[in-house]
Amino acid sequence: MRQPSTHRWRNVAVTAAWVAVGTAAGALGAWQLAGTDANAGTGTHGHPLDDAAVHRALASAQASTPRADTSSAAPAPADQRRTLRFTGGSATVECGADGSVYLVSWSPSDGYEIDDDVVRGPGRVARLEAEPNDDDDGPDRHYEIRCAAGSGTPRALLVPDEDDD
Repeated sequence: MRQPSTHRWRNVAVTAAWVAVGTAAGALGAWQLAGTDANAGTGTHGHPLDDAAVHRALASAQASTPRADTSSAAPAPADQRRTLRFTGGSATVECGADGSVYLVSWSPSDGYEIDDDVVRGPGRVARLEAEPNDDDDGPDRHYEIRCAAGSGTPRALLVPDEDDD
């Protein structure tokens, strides 16, 4: 059954109108995007600067930048966080400017477990023990972790077992 000709022309007219609106919107967006100064974000059309204009712009930007007050005391250094690797695992350590240490997290290597009696700090020394899994007869590894004051560098020292178990 054929549609009456008025329906066909209406469908063609509606389709053509949608295509025209879509094309116009796309063209307008592309034109605006191509002509926008991306640094200013104001929607104004930009133009390339010559060398003299670049130097003037840089000079005015530097002149308007506030200078830092160098007469005040330097702020205390922030705690430094580093990952430390050792036989039996690794630990994320936070070193304070005063040499204090805090174990943020720790993880065993394959074939090891970290014992439950971790001393994480904060303090001068943090302690943990890396134990071989049940299928390994290797020795337990006891570590003391310290941070050097001022440098924020953590060190893991292998220490003798203080427990006689």
